[in-house]
Amino acid sequence: MKDIMIYTDGACSGNPGPGGWGAVLMYEGNIKELSGGEKLTTNNRMELVSVIQALRALKESCKVTVYSDSAYVVNGFQQRWIDNWQRNGWQNSKKQPVENQDLWKALLKEMERHQVSYVKVKGHSDNEWNNHCDKLAREAIKSLA
Repeated sequence: MKDIMIYTDGACSGNPGPGGWGAVLMYEGNIKELSGGEKLTTNNRMELVSVIQALRALKESCKVTVYSDSAYVVNGFQQRWIDNWQRNGWQNSKKQPVENQDLWKALLKEMERHQVSYVKVKGHSDNEWNNHCDKLAREAIKSLA
C-alpha cells in the first residue's frame, strides 16, 4: 500500500456563510492540491468535505495519515465519537441527531478503501502545509464571489 500524507483545512466567511476547503496530498515527493467551496455552509462542513474530497482523489487503496487542525474531525475518530454515534443511531449524547451526519457517513464510506489515521495539528501557526491548506480554502471562498 502506498503511504499517503494528506493535509486538510476548511474555512468559512461567517458561520454559516460562504465556505471553502483545501487539501494537499503527498506521496514520495509528489504533491497534489485540491480545493473547492460552497456559497452557504459551515466551517465544520468544510472541514469534513476537505477530507472526503482528498480521499476520493486517491485512485487505489492506501495507508493514509490525515493532518487536520479541526478538533471536530480528529476527535470524531480519536475520541471514538463516530462509534458512539453509530451505536446510538446517529444521535449524540444529548439524544439529538448528529450534525453533518450526511458528511460523516460519506467520510466513513471513503475510508472503507483505505487505512486512515488522523493527527491533530495546531492551526494558524507554524505548520507550513496546514497554512497552505488554509490559503487554498480562503482562495476558494473568494472564487465564489
